[in-house]
Amino acid sequence: MKNLLSAVFMVSLLLMACSKKETPGFAAEQDVKIHYDTAAVDSFSAGATSIDIVRQIRMSSQKYQDSIKQAEKLQKEEQKLKEELEKENKKKLEDDNKKTEADKKQKTTDNPPTSGTKPQ
Repeated sequence: MKNLLSAVFMVSLLLMACSKKETPGFAAEQDVKIHYDTAAVDSFSAGATSIDIVRQIRMSSQKYQDSIKQAEKLQKEEQKLKEELEKENKKKLEDDNKKTEADKKQKTTDNPPTSGTKPQ
């Protein structure tokens, strides 16, 4: 009987040791997903971006900024050219007006106005 009792005890001990144990806390943790409002720091965490992608983003944003600066420079140059052309046109108009006024004055001095008397 001692042998039978010890054999049953050993078999039950063996069955308990070899049985698959499930922990309810571990399964519950896998179902819960944590949402962060910041970027992931760890390169292996969910939502992390690779170094190459980050570099491409930085390069593209730098290219974008450079293109904006270049466009602004071109606009400023075009505006300066337009202003210079307007100034030149104004100067030409003023010079033309002065020439026409000078011509009118010269014509009036060459041909004095005649009054009601005839020259004799």
